[in-house]
Amino acid sequence: MGGFFGIVSKKPCVNELYYGTDYHSHLGTRRGGMAAYDGDAHQFVRSIHNLENAYFRNKFEGDLDKFATATSGIGVISDTDPQPILFNSRLGKFAIVTVAKICNLDAIEQRMLEHNQHFNEVSMGRTNQTEAVALLITEGHDWVSGIEHVQESIEGSCSMLLLTPDGIIAARDRWGRTPLVLGRRDDAWAAVSETTSLANLDFEIAHYLGPGEIVKITAQGMTQLKAPQQGMQVCSFLWIYYGFPTSSYEGRNVEQVRYALGLKAGAADDCQVDCACGIPDSGTGMAVGYAQGHKVPFMRAVSKYTPTWPRSFMPSNQSQRSLVAKMKLIPNRDILKGRRCLFCDDSIVRGTQLRDNTRVLFDCGAREVHMRISCPPLIYGCRFINFTNSKSDLELITRRVIGELEGDPSKHLDRYATAGTPQYNAMVQAITRRFGLTSLKFTTVDDLVQAIGLPKCQLCTHCFDGSSHF
Repeated sequence: MGGFFGIVSKKPCVNELYYGTDYHSHLGTRRGGMAAYDGDAHQFVRSIHNLENAYFRNKFEGDLDKFATATSGIGVISDTDPQPILFNSRLGKFAIVTVAKICNLDAIEQRMLEHNQHFNEVSMGRTNQTEAVALLITEGHDWVSGIEHVQESIEGSCSMLLLTPDGIIAARDRWGRTPLVLGRRDDAWAAVSETTSLANLDFEIAHYLGPGEIVKITAQGMTQLKAPQQGMQVCSFLWIYYGFPTSSYEGRNVEQVRYALGLKAGAADDCQVDCACGIPDSGTGMAVGYAQGHKVPFMRAVSKYTPTWPRSFMPSNQSQRSLVAKMKLIPNRDILKGRRCLFCDDSIVRGTQLRDNTRVLFDCGAREVHMRISCPPLIYGCRFINFTNSKSDLELITRRVIGELEGDPSKHLDRYATAGTPQYNAMVQAITRRFGLTSLKFTTVDDLVQAIGLPKCQLCTHCFDGSSHF
């Protein structure tokens, strides 16, 4: 997915930019970048590094001196293309970062080429989508109309920060699929994807941008350039998977939502177990709630080796992904041995990790292995924010099972997506058998919506029920 951090300050702010961007590292592992504006020198500075084999702080520590006198800047952790992009346009000079998935990028590129535009940046054999967004902006007669042009032109999602000589323009995705939040302190304003990045830098949450809202921040304050629209489709996976436990979206805290999911699941479950455990990190909050609701102890039967595996995202290569999944999670044999253990996890995508983890847990002496998942089964691929690296919906374990049951992986999807139907029950039972689990249950869409606390119409649940559209 990716995340960004922007700051405008009354004094040099390189440390805030550095650490604030780093606090988005759980959202991506491919590229990192920072750009800043030095008002005294009247110039932009920029650094971009590959993060696939290193961490943001290590890569950028040696670059900080060239940002030392800047009083404004933007940074990004990107799982797509190298960013920020620097532009000199008829609207003025600016740097831009995005959190985006542009499904119709090829069509946008072709149209621009036919109108004598050109592209300088190529990422992984494709046009850099952040450069495409910047070019779309410059087709407007001012910043706002240019950003509105982006929002109307793309299929998918796009939130962005534009660093200009006189402040930062922040624009949230038209449907609010990804978050954008403003932070405030006495000498500075910040615009961020994750509220987690604000607390240790002494910022307070000042404003959650609404869908399509555009604002400008300076060191003195915020100016709204465009009011938000009414409709929203914020990604429900922010609370299930992406979000760091201390982050909040739309005022709903990630850890509290995960706890609420577990509490309800535990209270309603008739399963006889000796302990509840979380698959770290995103399954831990649900497991704590489940233990409370089911009146069993919470135990850490599996721990992540955090000194060298702090991030949860996986390499794109399947064999590397499988190895990472195994090496970063260490089972505790003394807790597992002879116990009926229930595990909570965020989701099941392809099922590769679940298969390997289940085998290891039994090999370590677990008497029973039960699994509770904090979201419904993934039936449809994500079209909006790059939730998985899957190139096809048919990589999903649910679709493979549906193919085995129906002879067609796309048949009766609405029935398989509806909890309690014969098709849904058959699919869950098949997954349970395939991975050798003692039992398996998923959260329902209704329970997920209730735990988040927003109306269903404001949440994107497309990957569970196919309900969202461009």
